[in-house]
Amino acid sequence: MKRFAAVVSYDGTDYFGFQNQPDMRTVQGVFEEALERIHKFSISSQGAGRTDTGVHGYGQVIAFDSTLDRLGASTMKDALNANLPSDVYVRKVHEVTENFSPRFAAKNRIYHYYILNSSEPDIFRRRFVWWFPYPLDIESMRRAGGHLLGEHDFTAFRTGKDDRNPVRTVSAIRIIKVSPHLILIRVEGISFLKRMVRNIVGTLVKVGTGGVSEESVEEFLSSRDRSCLPGTAPPQGLVFYKVVFDEFET
Repeated sequence: MKRFAAVVSYDGTDYFGFQNQPDMRTVQGVFEEALERIHKFSISSQGAGRTDTGVHGYGQVIAFDSTLDRLGASTMKDALNANLPSDVYVRKVHEVTENFSPRFAAKNRIYHYYILNSSEPDIFRRRFVWWFPYPLDIESMRRAGGHLLGEHDFTAFRTGKDDRNPVRTVSAIRIIKVSPHLILIRVEGISFLKRMVRNIVGTLVKVGTGGVSEESVEEFLSSRDRSCLPGTAPPQGLVFYKVVFDEFET
């Protein structure tokens, strides 16, 4: 028995998120279908994190066991890509220890959010950016993001049913102007609550328009009330970009 960890990219547009759901097309579902075609029987998998409907992945990590001792990491990668749909691609495969868990072994998770800040939409990038045609004050957004760094109770920044401990640590928020009209918001931390990153982005964008003040971000945190937030960023601009492990480089 071998255990592998696959680094997987996917266009999440046509999926109901990453995690298996009955009668729904999910990334984990099509990945496990590929595993079944390779092994001729059902194999379960574990992901490093969940993504919602329409959210993309670049560095999702999926671990699974294999009884095919003849397959090494390279041949397993080729076998998976031969059996996956065109909107999912395995970038790397690593052989790992039998007790490796991508969820619990993760040292850091990095999300990227892309905003197309232009007067006209780009139809060729519409699946991967939030088109936002209004002016944004990036410096104000950066200062507001500083209020979210460190360990806080992020109850106000979660959406939907999430019974996990709301205390999370955001280690970095970077806002970068990649090109004259493309803004990247990079959020780093060990783990995040449901829709937490999209709620952070939606709040920072509202600050950037002048709709709420930079200081109000602290008030949102202390309120622990999701209804106080000004809005949530749409899913298509979000990418689960990277997971950091001690065991291997993703």
